[in-house]
Amino acid sequence: MATLIYSLCAMTAVLCAWLLLQAYGRSSNRLLFWSGLFFVIVAGNNILLMVDKLVFESVDLTILRYIVALGAQGILLFGLIFEQE
Repeated sequence: MATLIYSLCAMTAVLCAWLLLQAYGRSSNRLLFWSGLFFVIVAGNNILLMVDKLVFESVDLTILRYIVALGAQGILLFGLIFEQE
């Protein structure tokens, strides 16, 4: 059951990233780019979560996952603060 939930979360993040980056390609709105990049990193974080919990059960990757999530939040925050219309 956990595999299904982790997979659905990762696929949702990939879908959001794809839709946002596709919209950025059409409109060149930089906020769409930063949001799409955020979801790309979140998808990677979800995949890292699956690797942590399902593949390498004896190795704890929690700190690495937190660093990746913090990086994603930082990128989105940077885009929200410094991007001007």
